[in-house]
Amino acid sequence: MVVDDDEDILFTVQSLFKKSSFPVYSAHSGQECLKILDQGFKGVILMDIMMPEMDGWQTIQEIVNRNQMQDLIISMFTAKDVPDISLDHLKEYVFDYITKPFEPEKLIALVDDYLALFN
Repeated sequence: MVVDDDEDILFTVQSLFKKSSFPVYSAHSGQECLKILDQGFKGVILMDIMMPEMDGWQTIQEIVNRNQMQDLIISMFTAKDVPDISLDHLKEYVFDYITKPFEPEKLIALVDDYLALFN
């Protein structure tokens, strides 16, 4: 699942993984991400940090509060190199940080590596 309020990022990531054998879900917000999780989504989440209304950190906090972390790998999309120190308590739920702009080949390889952890 890709969670980002930037339509270009959603389109780009969906296009990259279009040829893959697994479905790619897009969420334009943290709230939309939570709805997809409520429908039973399990797998990799590529989550933007800076989104309006509910940012990536607030979304992770809500996922934790709902006990939905099982069978999820969350990587944060970020334009910042260093996560905010005040959010240290949520870092344990983040598998990786992917800096924007990202290299398409590296993103595909990372997600393949993440998915291999489920097998």
